Amino acid sequence: MKKVKSLVLAGLLALAPTLVSNGPALAQENAATAAPAAENAAVPAESAANATAPAAQAAPAATVAAPPRMKPTEGIGMPKPGEITLQEQFTSTGHTARWLHDVMLLPLIFAISIFVLILMIYAMWKFRRSANPVPSKTSHNTLIEVIWTVVPVVILLVVAVPSIGLLADQYKPAPKDAVVVKVTGYQWYWGYEYPDNGIPEFVSNMLPEDKAKANGEPYLLAPDNRLVLPAGRPIKLIITGADVIHAFAVPSLWVKMDAVPGRLNEKSFTIDKPGVYYGQCSELCGARHGFMPIAIEALPPEQFDQWVLSQGGKPATAAAAEKTADAAPAADAKI
Repeated sequence: MKKVKSLVLAGLLALAPTLVSNGPALAQENAATAAPAAENAAVPAESAANATAPAAQAAPAATVAAPPRMKPTEGIGMPKPGEITLQEQFTSTGHTARWLHDVMLLPLIFAISIFVLILMIYAMWKFRRSANPVPSKTSHNTLIEVIWTVVPVVILLVVAVPSIGLLADQYKPAPKDAVVVKVTGYQWYWGYEYPDNGIPEFVSNMLPEDKAKANGEPYLLAPDNRLVLPAGRPIKLIITGADVIHAFAVPSLWVKMDAVPGRLNEKSFTIDKPGVYYGQCSELCGARHGFMPIAIEALPPEQFDQWVLSQGGKPATAAAAEKTADAAPAADAKI
């Protein structure tokens, strides 16, 4: 064992000068090898810094405050106590429909009913048995037959002209610059999405009675989240159902359209002036059908743009500019 230890020590002493002379070279080689690794390690760190910088630059500005919740006006956009006629209208089609109903249809019904009643009373009195012991043998009268044929035809033609015009106006397509909202009916609440403004869907549920009264709103008509729209701008609603058939109806805006699962129905209109307009689901859709209120809050255009910004969306001008920019390359490619 002593001889083995002596031999090992002798060998180490013999190699010591070589290790000492090669030590700096090995250190330099290790340093050279470590340098690229350090550089490579620094590159991801720099890349990470560059990656976070754009994210910080792209961070949205301070959130814009939403306009205050608009207070409803008693009797405007909602039914009135003892009201037996149509609600006051705030769209062009609503004005036409109410005029057709109040000015043409009701007086015509009243006049025809009174005229027929007078004819019946006259015939009962004139041709009673005591005054006519010998009954008349008259079978027809050409003048009377012409009158009762021509006069109803003329009346129907007079009624048909504004009626057909109203039907055409109700289904007129919305212009390209219309504010688009997708309305989805659920059991038993509504969902609203603004695809052109970049606002994702939010839901609208009925407020409890105490909260509705605290807000000064009518119970059973007041939801927590309203459908916010601009007054004076064309609106296009794309209406569908998620489960069963619902119906989106706001009487004071002359808006009523079925929300059918698997189908996209369209309704376009323009609200005359700012205000809160109430409606309800008008299609029997289940146990809580009567608890699906609708509230449209029509804001002035500037306040609507402010509300869009407060929801993280893009106002109409920015959305239109993006549409134009996206359509330009496609047009160039077509050329």
